[in-house]
Amino acid sequence: MPRGASPKRARQYEQIKQSAKRSGREKGETKSKRASSSKSPSTKSRSKVSRTRSRKAAGRGFAGMSEQRQREIAAQGGRAAHKRGTAHEFSRTEARRAGQKGGVAVSRDRGHMAKIGRKGGER
Repeated sequence: MPRGASPKRARQYEQIKQSAKRSGREKGETKSKRASSSKSPSTKSRSKVSRTRSRKAAGRGFAGMSEQRQREIAAQGGRAAHKRGTAHEFSRTEARRAGQKGGVAVSRDRGHMAKIGRKGGER
């Protein structure tokens, strides 16, 4: 335990050590070391593990979905907001003001503006 650690951290550290000792993970032994020292798992257990992983990856919510599916869901939300009348649509002047405000914010960063200037008309 590092010097100057709080009593709470010291207790937590001791609990972690005890837990590692009970589960057989003492002194830096990692999962991969234990796995390599034991017999290789049967085909049945390997397939069970891979199924679990794939299910977890698929169950990661919005981030785990395809980009197309994310767009479909977002579009449904937009349509629902328009039906309710709570969706915001920019008027021409409002959009112009918002664009100007963004331009002012960007141009405050002189380094960024200098970089753009050096690039010139490149694409």
